Amino acid sequence: MGFIMDGLDAEEYDRKYDDRELVRRIVTYFRPQLPRMSVVAAAILLSTLLNTALPIYISQSLDKLQIDSTTTMLISITIVITLLGVLSWVFNAVRQWVSAEAIGNVTLKLREDAFDAVLKRDLSFYDTFSSGKIVSRVTSDTQAFSQVVSLTTELLSQILLVVLLLVYLFTVNVQLTLITLLLAPVIVVVALSFRHIARNAVTQSRRVNAEVSGHIQETVSGIAIAKTFRQEHAIYQEFLDVNKQSYRINLRTGYIFSSIFPILTSIAGVGTAALIYFGGMNAQNGALSAGDWYLFIQGIGLLWFPLTSIASFWSQFQLGLAAGERVFALIDADPKVVQTGDNVKLAQVKGEIRFENVDFRYNDDEPVLTDFSMTIRPGETLALVGHTGSGKSSIGKLIARFYEYQGGKLLIDGQDIRTFDLENYRSRLGIVTQSPFLFDGTVMDNIRYGKPNATDEEVVRAAQMVGEGDWIRILPNGLETQVGERGNTLSMGQRQLVTLARVVLQNPSIFILDEATASIDPLTETLIQEGLDVALENRTSIVIAHRLSTIKNADRIVVLRQGEIIEQGTHDSLLANGGHYAELYNTYFRHQSLEYIENARSISDVPVA
Repeated sequence: MGFIMDGLDAEEYDRKYDDRELVRRIVTYFRPQLPRMSVVAAAILLSTLLNTALPIYISQSLDKLQIDSTTTMLISITIVITLLGVLSWVFNAVRQWVSAEAIGNVTLKLREDAFDAVLKRDLSFYDTFSSGKIVSRVTSDTQAFSQVVSLTTELLSQILLVVLLLVYLFTVNVQLTLITLLLAPVIVVVALSFRHIARNAVTQSRRVNAEVSGHIQETVSGIAIAKTFRQEHAIYQEFLDVNKQSYRINLRTGYIFSSIFPILTSIAGVGTAALIYFGGMNAQNGALSAGDWYLFIQGIGLLWFPLTSIASFWSQFQLGLAAGERVFALIDADPKVVQTGDNVKLAQVKGEIRFENVDFRYNDDEPVLTDFSMTIRPGETLALVGHTGSGKSSIGKLIARFYEYQGGKLLIDGQDIRTFDLENYRSRLGIVTQSPFLFDGTVMDNIRYGKPNATDEEVVRAAQMVGEGDWIRILPNGLETQVGERGNTLSMGQRQLVTLARVVLQNPSIFILDEATASIDPLTETLIQEGLDVALENRTSIVIAHRLSTIKNADRIVVLRQGEIIEQGTHDSLLANGGHYAELYNTYFRHQSLEYIENARSISDVPVA
């Protein structure tokens, strides 16, 4: 029976943990809950003792009633049985309440660790793996993990009940007790034979559920594009395929888990029939009292259920182990961006950036930079131009330390970037990308995002530095305007103005603009350019642009082709050289210049003869 389905292979960062390693990790999370678990253990012990004492007392009472069947004796037996039942319920309730709190705390901590791991993963991690599947591990898998802990406490209680009951039954009748235990190994072997099948089934179930979550999340995120290209039907058909696959795998998993208990119960039924037959014969010839025979008949239910539960526990346990394995794999995923451990915190950043023979590739088959060397002076505005795939954005991402380079050195103010405390270093960077992202909240909240302790006056001042604040007056409620999810109530240009104001407020030492004006209208571009004149002043700036206005005033323009520098200089000098930059200018940039626009207007004004 195959369980590996198309599209449900393990992720690259998945790893196999044996049961001992998984249990060790679980115990690590339970150590802070030791006081609560001590209360749970005590409640389990007391509840189990009472559950064991109840059938034993009833058995002994039946024998006493054959001798003394007065009303007084019957009332006293009834009172004791009621008291034993009530006390058992109290201790069991205490166990349930305290264990629920302990398990909740463990799940809370595990989910916090999983989410912390998500935040620490490199950008390359999210380039490779679906965000929906990652979300599934943080939410549903951590919840499934908590179920194995609940099963563990139930198992401890049932094991203790079996041991105590067997000890007493051996003192009553060895032959019947051995008959009771005869089929126990068979039950354990049958249940454990399900272990491998159940583990594979549950793992595939988890993967396909994550596949469904990922598909839904991707659809919701791109719903505007889907509607624009009228792809709702196609997306729905894709969802049907994924959902049907989920249905088949989850149904198969359900069949596996629902079949084990009937099989085990059938085996247990054989033992029960044998016990009734041999016990009846012993009672008939006087070798066993009526009360002891009742004890065996009553005890068989108490004994077989724990035994079947203990045996089948391994199959149920796979739910928690498979989920725990997936969560721990996320937590233990090896980072690709590796710091040396020095964690140097920079008091100030002058902004000198030096690439020394750097090799970089996103994967083994796609080299981006090879033996790349370049120096950016402190306070210099450097523009990077070139065709798509030339390495422009990759240089910015390496400076931000979002990706790991494979060879050479990258130095900031003469220090290896790998020695820095990344949180401290990135607080000195300001990055504006082509696709601005805003969080649900007000414009002021989003500007303050990079500097949470900024005052309202500082936020207002930063906003007014961008385009002299003219854009703020257009907003319905000024800086208190709600931006909506992902900023969807604002235009693309307004979102970009907000992100620029956010960076201005941060007051970075190094500014990276990655095609920040590529998707906006000319009016907003003018506002942004006015803000850039202020933002870039006295800062090291790397400008990656498709617009002439953002590069022609740069101190130096570097022209890239397939990860190599083929030209560099000022706008005028590069045009004069007539090289690749001049070709790019005439092809892509020239029509954006004021001279070109005025010339086009003058031509259009000439009357046609």
